[in-house]
Amino acid sequence: MIKVMFVCHGNICRSPMAEFVLKHMVKERGIDKDFIINSSATSFEEIGNGIHRGTKKKLYEEGIYCGKHRAVRLEKSDYDAYDLIIAMDSNNLRNIEKITGIDKDKKVHLLLDFTDRKGESIADPWYTGNFNKTYEDICEGCRGLLNEICK
Repeated sequence: MIKVMFVCHGNICRSPMAEFVLKHMVKERGIDKDFIINSSATSFEEIGNGIHRGTKKKLYEEGIYCGKHRAVRLEKSDYDAYDLIIAMDSNNLRNIEKITGIDKDKKVHLLLDFTDRKGESIADPWYTGNFNKTYEDICEGCRGLLNEICK
């Protein structure tokens, strides 16, 4: 069983988009029973809130089911519970370390580190308004991540 946690600031835009994109990809490959995929926030700001309407709209357009997701915060115990903790940007990386401690097992990565765009961030559509670009970047990162996992 491979356990993946996606993390962004509020858990209403990027990390749930990545969660449901990867769930869709593994289901299409018929390997969904081999994965546990979730998402969380580094802040408390949106806890309990649903997915941002822009994220929900984009996922719906792509035929990706996003359920009744509610924002949750990353917990210290998630470090031991998950094999990979995937951040959307460098601020998330710093905040993940504040929550979980030092990444002694090398579990924490940026999503785009699984592509040729190592070190780059997924832009936050909360600020850019560009959910299409965020979706494209997340798909690229999730494809790279899944290819790495399936090697």
